[in-house]
Amino acid sequence: MNREAVLENVRRYRGIASLYRQTAAFRPGQSWSLLGQAKEWERRALAELESYFESLAGTMQHFSDTRRPAGDACSLA
Repeated sequence: MNREAVLENVRRYRGIASLYRQTAAFRPGQSWSLLGQAKEWERRALAELESYFESLAGTMQHFSDTRRPAGDACSLA
């Protein structure tokens, strides 16, 4: 998934979480449930970012492994 799509998903997830928190402020009887939902959407946003950066790090590691010349001091360590 490209960077723009990931960031758009994160914005949406955090927007939904914000709406749940706002609703919780006006519905005290349901606040714990609504705040739990907000926490779940924040967790999804974080998971989306983590997944993106982990895949990016893997891509960068692969690129650096293929570009390093044989016998390079870094490859001997």
